[in-house]
Amino acid sequence: MEENKIYDVIIIGGSYAGLSAALSLGRSLRKTLIIDAGEPCNKQTPHSHNFLTHDGTPPSKITLLAKKQVAAYDSISFVVGFATKVDTHENGFVVHLENGAFYEGKKIILATGIKDLMPEIPGFQDCWGISVIHCPYCHGYEYRGKKIGLLAKPEQAFHLASLLLNLGNDITIMQVEPSAFTKEQLKTLHQHNIKILNNNVTAIEHKTGYLQQVILDNGEKLSFSAIYAGLPFEQHSAIPTSLKCELTEQGYIKTDHFQKTSVPGVFACGDNCVPMRSVAQAVASGNIAGAVANMELSQESFIPIS
Repeated sequence: MEENKIYDVIIIGGSYAGLSAALSLGRSLRKTLIIDAGEPCNKQTPHSHNFLTHDGTPPSKITLLAKKQVAAYDSISFVVGFATKVDTHENGFVVHLENGAFYEGKKIILATGIKDLMPEIPGFQDCWGISVIHCPYCHGYEYRGKKIGLLAKPEQAFHLASLLLNLGNDITIMQVEPSAFTKEQLKTLHQHNIKILNNNVTAIEHKTGYLQQVILDNGEKLSFSAIYAGLPFEQHSAIPTSLKCELTEQGYIKTDHFQKTSVPGVFACGDNCVPMRSVAQAVASGNIAGAVANMELSQESFIPIS
């Protein structure tokens, strides 16, 4: 294997979590490779919120600044590509790319994200991250006091409704049978004037991603400023499963407080391992993953010299 393809750490995924991990490693002079295909999950989102010092900044601007700062460290390299497989190796791991390239690393950091499974509703995907949204902390303030719809399974819809009530009192849950809620939940929803519609959404009319009308299967058209959607998901990459990383019941990569997975030498950070999806969380978990990967490398080399 070529010498210039051997790294202390290989980070798969170069968005906020991966770049944050790289910053910790670059400042520790670790030879680090970031592999990224350039497809962040928030690419349609106009502005990032709830991230201190960058509240209201477009996500692409945060990424450009982060890459510039990370690239200032000589020990960090970037490769544009999609990692398809990771094999174990006597000295660590070998990462294979879709184009046939491969790289060796002593440690692996998975910052691969998750893939939202979009419903087959015309207009839904065009609005995703703009007016069809997932997080009250990321988007709620901008839609405060507005008419809001909810598309989620009963338990998640009930949870979201509790968070949104403080931001506005015109909330409608759609595509859920009232009988799917417990009597106590129904009582709570009715007391807070939260409406429940059993009708399915058949299409979303919009202008450049901003909701105009929601069309129901009975032909009725409703106007909402935004819809919160709780979507099913899968791991964006098959690598965690192929490495036999343990997953949680919800489908996230299981990690400890130091971002270590169940596989020695493999770390995970960002929204592939926690339900809290935010730039702030991604940066925080990436910082820990990079620091702990460096600590492991330091401890492994800090041995008596014969």
